[in-house]
Amino acid sequence: MGGAEARAPLAHLRGRDLIAILGSGAVGALLGAQLTRAGVATALVTTEASAEAIARDGIAVGSPAFGDHVERVRAVPALEAPPGALVVAVKAPHLARALDRIAGEPDVVVPLLNGVDHMALLRERFANVVAATVRVQAHREGRTSVVHRAPFLTVTVAAPGAPALTDALALAHVEVVEGGAEADVLWAKLSRLAGIALATTAADAPLGDVRDDAEAVAREVAAVARAEGARVDADAVLAELRALPDAATSSLRADVMRTEPSPGDHELDAIGGAVLRAAARHGLPAPRTRALVDRIGSL
Repeated sequence: MGGAEARAPLAHLRGRDLIAILGSGAVGALLGAQLTRAGVATALVTTEASAEAIARDGIAVGSPAFGDHVERVRAVPALEAPPGALVVAVKAPHLARALDRIAGEPDVVVPLLNGVDHMALLRERFANVVAATVRVQAHREGRTSVVHRAPFLTVTVAAPGAPALTDALALAHVEVVEGGAEADVLWAKLSRLAGIALATTAADAPLGDVRDDAEAVAREVAAVARAEGARVDADAVLAELRALPDAATSSLRADVMRTEPSPGDHELDAIGGAVLRAAARHGLPAPRTRALVDRIGSL
């Protein structure tokens, strides 16, 4: 079992050499396991139930890139003192409440949420917030198992960067990309995500059945992104979308279509809502985005 050596107790999970990850979903758990495996001082900050389960069982990773392994990742329900770096890996609907688990002021806060509006909320609380995005295909099974479905895990970080975190991620064999301006990083991700997320969710169908809708949304979002000051190439976005297999789908579809969904427990507002609010600020039309957001909202 990887990471089986004795771990420091909660009282020692403090200090500027610690990387804390807020959230133990697929992204948080996978990053926590890989950092722990690399010997980086890491703590997952999560719910009481998840912290107990992870403390008992560790986190099992199944990955084409990292192999199958189990790591004894430190997991706690709250941090009493600030870490050096705080990676925020909860979904947007849970962000405000999750922040109650963090005390003090980390040296740097790096959110990996979808959308753009979370940056303002985080900057109300923290002084140094650096925009970033993550590219990964993974899902969590239960509280302690992560299935990493594709051989990539890429974190793109905007200027001015977060060297202590990105050095640790590189040590853990996570690909790190220096992505330039904040608007470029955030809107590049959203322009690639919104079309497939909204189209597959509105129809409850894979991408192959809804490519026209997905491409129409991608064009609208690229126009909004450029109005927001981001360097987004619509042709490049469309080329990436067209290269995806017909079976491709989205986590938004999975969240909305769950057998027992929780109201608001998905990223429709963070994805589609953010696009529509930005379009309205610039007086830009986004009819297909609006139609799909309204359709999903009525499900």
